Amino acid sequence: MTSPKTSPKASLVNFRSLDLNLLRVFDEVMAERSLTKAAHKLSITQPAVSNAMRRLREVVGDELMVRSGQGVEPTPRALALWPSVRDALALLQESLAPGAFEPSTATSTFVLAMADATAATLIPALVQIIEREAPDISVRVLPLTTRDPRRLLDEESADMAVGYFPAALADLTARAQSGGAVAYDSRRLYDGEYMCVMRQGHPLASGELTLDAYCAARHMLVSFSGRPYGFIDEALASLGRKRHVLITVNQFFTAGRVVVGSDLLTVLPRHFVPVTGIADRLVQRPLPLNVPAVHVDALWRRRGPQEKAMEWLLNALARSARSMFPD
Repeated sequence: MTSPKTSPKASLVNFRSLDLNLLRVFDEVMAERSLTKAAHKLSITQPAVSNAMRRLREVVGDELMVRSGQGVEPTPRALALWPSVRDALALLQESLAPGAFEPSTATSTFVLAMADATAATLIPALVQIIEREAPDISVRVLPLTTRDPRRLLDEESADMAVGYFPAALADLTARAQSGGAVAYDSRRLYDGEYMCVMRQGHPLASGELTLDAYCAARHMLVSFSGRPYGFIDEALASLGRKRHVLITVNQFFTAGRVVVGSDLLTVLPRHFVPVTGIADRLVQRPLPLNVPAVHVDALWRRRGPQEKAMEWLLNALARSARSMFPD
């Protein structure tokens, strides 16, 4: 027997009586994880936010928030609802007030998530574009700490992530091919190549770098998440081999500075070494094993009112990449 809480008739009645303003409150509470902060953003009182969340809870027939410290945490029901609510609100706003973006007068702030090597590659040319075309916008760059930045984008901690996201993009492609809804867009910016890097005068700096010698050496791993296992280790494992990772860091710049004063080997993007400032003290050698191609992609979440601004930002990043990787 279908319970009254989930019956189609009850859902229809609830939706007919739904005040759409409740969804705006819900969206802000989800974004802020705080009734007080949501009230400030919406220019209403905290009791009004509490009342709106109570009314919405009655409509959906389920708890949406639970107290947590100084704020609130969403329930699984709220987390499941939020993407649809956010997309619907964005579509409605875009339909009623189509967004426009004029770079020369815009005062937007863009938040980008990327690794230090990616930032060193793209940001210098991006700054030149901004100074020339959009002098009043600003950009904040956050460290990328994951190979799957979708949660970062969902929570609006970043507007766009730039990096190597093979598993996330494969999942999105599979969903799209199966007819599923995909709320993200991506674009290839450039293809990179990873190299084995060591100090000048390292015992392995001359002669052939064999797989045996590589595995016998001690290594420094760059891992955004801190996990002491990367795609090089996955490639070695497929060959039945492994290496000794002595230390793990989360920045390519750190790896270069440590390697130049030690006998450790590390793996760095080939295009990154020239901008380290210590390229003359480093030696690059091809890796003695096959590794997947490194595709650097921009990934962002579709949000109607911001699409024109995101289009400009993407175009600017693509031009920055072309300045470093001309055809």
